[in-house]
Amino acid sequence: MKISTRDMVLVSLFTALTAIGAFLSIPIGNVPISLQSLFTILSGLILGAKLGSLSQLIYVILGLAGVKIFVGFSGGPQSIFSPSFGFLIGFIFASYVVGLITHNNGDFTFKKIFLATLVGTLVIYTFGVPYMYVILNKILLKKISFITALKTGCIIFLPGDILKCFISSYVATKIIPLTIKETQIR
Repeated sequence: MKISTRDMVLVSLFTALTAIGAFLSIPIGNVPISLQSLFTILSGLILGAKLGSLSQLIYVILGLAGVKIFVGFSGGPQSIFSPSFGFLIGFIFASYVVGLITHNNGDFTFKKIFLATLVGTLVIYTFGVPYMYVILNKILLKKISFITALKTGCIIFLPGDILKCFISSYVATKIIPLTIKETQIR
């Protein structure tokens, strides 16, 4: 995959925005409320599947390499033992899926984009909740049921995540047509 300078800048921008989203967080329980998922979803919407997921992969790699860009100004290889690390893995796949759904046929309606954001959010939870459950039970030796993990890692976040889906869908419906026009001009 050949990446242009413009693409490198956009990928870096979304990597940085995801890091900023981590710093804008409210610590509650095992998984904090942050704006990371908003920027993750937007990366897939605006950059497409490959570049969006690349921006999230770089974000995770930088954090694992020790750059303090995860929630709570954390980072390093020990982050894989954090209950919230599964959500970070989910970011990579969610951005890819959102980009795939959004950019598959050139139809950029709000309904389609909103559906893509909901599916992307589901992907994040699909990775995050089971990972959190395993880390809490097997590594941190806190005995919790999967239902409790689902409640504390998903259900309490649903209203905020649906709001993030609306916001990212609205932003994308305004930005995607502009990026398409710019690409056509070049």
